[in-house]
Amino acid sequence: MPQLQSRIRGIRKVRILLAAMCLTLFAACTPQTQLLMALLPEGTIPILLGHLQKVDDTNRQRIAEYEQRRDWAGLAKFAEENVAKDRSNSSWWLVAGYAHAQHRQHARAIECFQEAVRLEPDVPEAWNLLAQTYRDSGRPERAVQVLENALTILREAPVTVYLLGESYTDLRRNDRAANAYRQAIQLDGGFVEAWAGLGRAYARLGRISDARDVARTLEKSAPQYAEMINREIAAAGGSR
Repeated sequence: MPQLQSRIRGIRKVRILLAAMCLTLFAACTPQTQLLMALLPEGTIPILLGHLQKVDDTNRQRIAEYEQRRDWAGLAKFAEENVAKDRSNSSWWLVAGYAHAQHRQHARAIECFQEAVRLEPDVPEAWNLLAQTYRDSGRPERAVQVLENALTILREAPVTVYLLGESYTDLRRNDRAANAYRQAIQLDGGFVEAWAGLGRAYARLGRISDARDVARTLEKSAPQYAEMINREIAAAGGSR
């Protein structure tokens, strides 16, 4: 873990740049976009901004206006109209899925993300959003299946592996969650959320010494995660 601190500093700079991009190009990021953006490793642009290459500037502005108003029903209708015009355009499927997910229409969101995956199976973001929608709808076992399928196709996909860890955590499979978090860290040694997940998994597995090591590493750079791990250690019967 000796290079973790410097990697975290670098990632923070990238996230500041990503936030500026989001404000400039997409007008307003929703909480879901912000959350997913916070999980993105260095060199990856925000979910929607990275997948609107097949949408012209006029329609980008329309999407931004719907999102500014938080008009998810309107955005879903607009996206579905464009899906009907061009069913081979994965960007519109992704936007439609995003809108339906924000509107808590999980079944339709899943259908849209599945189609985006079918059209572009080598793009991790569509897989990630599909899996996250299964998690949001209370079906972590399906999220696990989606992510494991994704990882037979994808290679360098630390967020996908991290979400696999989160899905196993939902299922209280802390042993498998720990394995996934470790794999995510192998792909991106500065992935702070994966370190936090690993520390939590260690605490729940009774590996208190390992959990403490992770918490100490995160104390200065990510104190909120260190505190979370310490709470897990206390809950597991270990001293802080």
